[in-house]
Amino acid sequence: MKEKRHNLVFLISVALTLFICIWGIALPDSFTIAANDSMGFLTENFAWLYCFAMTMFVLFCIWIGFFSRYKNMRLGPDDSRPEYSNLAWFSMLFSAGMGVGLVFWGVAEPLNFFIFPIDGITPGSREAMKFAFSKVFLHWGIHPWANYAVLALALAFIQFRKGKPALISSIFIPLVGEKRVSGWLGKTIDILALFATAGGVATSLGLGVLQINSGLNFLFGIPETRLVQLILIVSLAVVYIATAIAGIDKGISFVSNLNVKIAVLVMIALVIVGPTVPILNNMMEGLGVYFNNLISNSFAVGAFSDGAWYRSWTIFYWAWWVSWAPFTGSFIARISRGRTIGEFIRGVMLLPAGFSVIWFSVFGTLALNLDFETAKAAVASTSTALFTVLKQYPLGVPISIVIFVLICTFFITSANSATYVLGMYSEEGTLSPSNKSKMVWGILMAALAAVMMMASSDGLSMLQILSIVAAFPFTFIMLAAIPALMKGLNQEFSS
Repeated sequence: MKEKRHNLVFLISVALTLFICIWGIALPDSFTIAANDSMGFLTENFAWLYCFAMTMFVLFCIWIGFFSRYKNMRLGPDDSRPEYSNLAWFSMLFSAGMGVGLVFWGVAEPLNFFIFPIDGITPGSREAMKFAFSKVFLHWGIHPWANYAVLALALAFIQFRKGKPALISSIFIPLVGEKRVSGWLGKTIDILALFATAGGVATSLGLGVLQINSGLNFLFGIPETRLVQLILIVSLAVVYIATAIAGIDKGISFVSNLNVKIAVLVMIALVIVGPTVPILNNMMEGLGVYFNNLISNSFAVGAFSDGAWYRSWTIFYWAWWVSWAPFTGSFIARISRGRTIGEFIRGVMLLPAGFSVIWFSVFGTLALNLDFETAKAAVASTSTALFTVLKQYPLGVPISIVIFVLICTFFITSANSATYVLGMYSEEGTLSPSNKSKMVWGILMAALAAVMMMASSDGLSMLQILSIVAAFPFTFIMLAAIPALMKGLNQEFSS
């Protein structure tokens, strides 16, 4: 029975991913029209749902991690202790949870908001700068990490405290019973989890390849073409599949630690060579604006302002984070055995969000400190914006080389973590998936990213569309995970 279920979930998920790849290759025009229509329908009719879901995740995490009676319960037996040190744990969850997107958007997003703010704000003004930092902190702050934490907490509880398989469907055992979870309901949930994961990670892989190609062009003059990008995808796929096969301790943990160390060194170097005082001032005042407007921004969908802007940015981000939740949540759960719920929430929701605030304060200030025309020229190409801005500062080229390495390591960490988790999903939630499953999903994710980039002249747009469409059905699963977890915690607490 288990083997049949494993085969069914695995085969349907692979077939669905292959269907999309073949459709994009064989009928690119039809695929592009369908994708654009789907995105328009979802962002126009369900923007409210994404905002509601993300806000509920934040409120739930704050309550359960800081105020609930469950905050001292361990994710595992009462005598269990964390498997990984705090540094190794943070490095892995941060690298898996944000990855290459942080580098891709570090300069490009604040610049976009500064040059192209919502209607009513003058581009390049002080008001535009305030708007840029408040929105960047919103998109990369506590909301995405609360989204990860909800699913990761439910998974860690059900697999380490209750001894159930590491599957998304297992979360719902306390709510609907083991019999229903082992039937069609559980299969559907696991298939949606696999598809959402493949879509979300393929988006990030595509973004990473675009920026790696831009870095190669900036540093070595290698052209930015579809052929070069395809070669990069294949080459990097070999590396991330190999590190996924090496396992968590030997492969993923090592690269994750390297990521964080390089990222910290880069930030320190940029604070020294860049506009130091403006960086610190923007971080402080940006945080003030962020917290002051946190409630209104959390619910903003553009109903009373520029709806198109919110659909292109905030709603895209909420959908993107939801599409990453099954993979990132599963990976965070996998490395969090033995931690208390309070410790877990503080570590998953607050620490990475704080790191992101510092990161965007540094890179955003570097970009917004330029004169308006230079900033406008830099934002003309999203994938090259980072390198164009760095070129304006001392040691720009050496730092660009280090950042290029960081992009590659972030890319590899996100991809090998996802490959590992997809292997877990494909094999009934085992914590040690076979190399065969890792290889299959590693290849499929690379193929999906390649198809999205090749199917349209605007590869970035197609990647964004993929994440939004893949995430939509999983939003309902994420919301349902909260009452399922609460029922399981109540049963455990009263037993």
